[in-house]
Amino acid sequence: MKVTVASYIAEYIGAFFFILAIFASGGNPLIIGAALALVIFLVASISGGHVNPAVSLAMYMDGTLKPMDLFSYVFAQLLGGVSAFYAYKMVKA
Repeated sequence: MKVTVASYIAEYIGAFFFILAIFASGGNPLIIGAALALVIFLVASISGGHVNPAVSLAMYMDGTLKPMDLFSYVFAQLLGGVSAFYAYKMVKA
């Protein structure tokens, strides 16, 4: 898989919507699972559908990701998660 800027953006957006779904669902595991499945389905063809730093680390250890791509994926995922937190906080308040 070729990693491009679109891959990083897809990971950001995927992590954003997944974390936002976790906050908005109130912890409902069915909704969380459905959200994860949907996000992976939508971004898998662009970025591989990692959406989780642990998955990206596993892909790096497997040799699928280069060190710089690992850093960029994890950064995008964490930024997406933090953005989702603040978006939820603004909407909820």
